[in-house]
Amino acid sequence: MRSLRRPSLWIALVVFVLFAAVIAPNMGERLLANTSAPPPLRVPVTRGIEPTYVVEAGIDGEIFPALANFASLQRPKERDFGTFTITITNSTEALLNARVSVQVPGWSDAELQNVSIGSGEVRQLLFAPVFLPRLYENHEIAAATAEIKVTDSTNRTLHTETLPIHLRSVDDMYWGEDFRFAPFIASWVTPHDPRVELVLMKAKEFMPGRRLPGYEEWRSPDQQRQTTMQEARALYRALQETGVSYVKSSLTFGRNTSVSERIRMPGSSLEHLSANCIDGVVMYASLFENLGMDPVVVLVPGHAYVGVRDARDSNFYLYIETAITGRAPFESAVKAAINGLARYQEKDITRILVSKARLSGIYPMPLPGQDSRHFPATEPSASASQPGN
Repeated sequence: MRSLRRPSLWIALVVFVLFAAVIAPNMGERLLANTSAPPPLRVPVTRGIEPTYVVEAGIDGEIFPALANFASLQRPKERDFGTFTITITNSTEALLNARVSVQVPGWSDAELQNVSIGSGEVRQLLFAPVFLPRLYENHEIAAATAEIKVTDSTNRTLHTETLPIHLRSVDDMYWGEDFRFAPFIASWVTPHDPRVELVLMKAKEFMPGRRLPGYEEWRSPDQQRQTTMQEARALYRALQETGVSYVKSSLTFGRNTSVSERIRMPGSSLEHLSANCIDGVVMYASLFENLGMDPVVVLVPGHAYVGVRDARDSNFYLYIETAITGRAPFESAVKAAINGLARYQEKDITRILVSKARLSGIYPMPLPGQDSRHFPATEPSASASQPGN
């Protein structure tokens, strides 16, 4: 108690209290302000959010064999459309490296694609797995399931999905609005079908010298036109003697029936001796193409005609009304085609050159018993989902 009476002790005590109450806290704040704290752990703000996958199959969930066959013959990077479309949105902050697999078990092989998608990117992948012969031997709409699997570089599963689909008959042609997909009718032109070959064997018996030469370049254009007329007449007569006649039978099932149609493959028409107008058209076109000639499929509202270039490099065609093969002479069929086409304006006529469709990669559909995994010997010069008419 006595020591507190000393002035020096009182002064020391006041200084200590001031230091504790004012100076020390402010010093602490200044020290903390000037101290560099270690950086916090970077946790992505989107933690827990995964990439999203949207899968679409065919046209409204239906697979048309002609379209599937075309897409499967294109390299993935060259495709303009696919049998399956998968849209992947990488909404994470990390690069997505994935392996995507698509298969229709029991109906197709699996197609695999590797993809790298940056943060925030959206990527669309087009898949066209190669279908087994079973698809091209199926003549009625069938239910199936597509399996989609996504894995990372360590084979860890990122996403799996099953998608119910409908497989349309091999006979089902999808025209699309305004005949958008009309060039795919060339898929029905099958020049190497054994039954087509048999008709050619019969037809040559009606030709001078028992020859079906197609175009012969050493002949003049006028001579080629004369030979083309003779060959067309011989084919017409051979089909008459085979017994082919008109039967409509274009009913099909599934969605979009107003812009799709059942069309017999030439082998089926020749087996059953039945063909409507478009059946007959692809049958005649198959015969002409087999001979190395240049057929054209001609569509008008509600009807179809076949044509063949009358000479190599000519701009003129010989047209035939195929629907009357079983009941009228050749000259009548030619006249009926000329008169029928004359009723339409050019804007109402759709012409599909088979040779142009081939250049776009539209090849014949696999024949029964033929494996579609055997690719054509030559590469298409172009790839287009909507080849020009």
